[in-house]
Amino acid sequence: MTDHVRVYEVGPRDGLQNEAGFIPTARKIALIDLLSRAGFEKIEATSFVSPKWVPQLSDAAEVMAQIARAEGTDYAVLTPNQRGFEAAKAAGADEVAIFGSASEAFSQKNINCSIAESLERFAPVAVAAKEAGIRLRGYVSCVVECPYSGMVDPQAVRDTAFAMREMGCYEISLGDTIGRARPEATLRMLEAVVEYVPAQALAGHFHDTSGRALDNVAVALDMGLRSFDSAVGGLGRCPYAPGAKGNLSTTSLIAFLEQRGFYTGIDITLLAQAEALVASLAPGSQAKVAP
Repeated sequence: MTDHVRVYEVGPRDGLQNEAGFIPTARKIALIDLLSRAGFEKIEATSFVSPKWVPQLSDAAEVMAQIARAEGTDYAVLTPNQRGFEAAKAAGADEVAIFGSASEAFSQKNINCSIAESLERFAPVAVAAKEAGIRLRGYVSCVVECPYSGMVDPQAVRDTAFAMREMGCYEISLGDTIGRARPEATLRMLEAVVEYVPAQALAGHFHDTSGRALDNVAVALDMGLRSFDSAVGGLGRCPYAPGAKGNLSTTSLIAFLEQRGFYTGIDITLLAQAEALVASLAPGSQAKVAP
């Protein structure tokens, strides 16, 4: 196994943000610390958004202050605006993420503005991140299909991803938000995007609603992508994407990659311990407690 693929762990943020009951801060920290010890290069730890909209992550500052930071691991947070960025910087985030959409309908539902308006909102965050020397990552939702407006034009994905790249994002994560993408549609989308953004600057973010997440990973690998988002225990679903299931399970992704000859560097034993912890925190997850 020689070709390295980065597994970007999003469970602590994207996974836990929609859990019904508040998960104690100490348990979130324990999960992140286990993931750190497992060897992840990138862990999306939390989100600095309004507690009114995401009460589950209202303890973001406490989480960031108390995690045991591992050498070689970057701790990322979601920052929708300048206020969120300043809080993330104060908390010592290694990188911050902005989140947009390729669907106008989803953009209005998710962040209450048009795609163009969202990019305008992100611009000050991008400038501030550059000045502070903090890496900036971008998310693009609904890259194949939108729950409100149907199929999404690949050129719309290309344009949004390119705008984020021009803004300074070192990587743009392309999200199949509702998990219904067919491999052939994923291929068409990626063929359009890589005309403007190199594959090395793209990540795949697949949900598994239709059981095709790994098929889409295979397509993305063939297109040259070497970074993929996943969530421990398959945690996570978007409240603005009716019917969508959780993110692609980290364990399933790693097993798939290693079967195809790729190297991830993740300690599977520690990952299993993290999944067991997730199963106790979020009973509705896909995590199975190891025997």
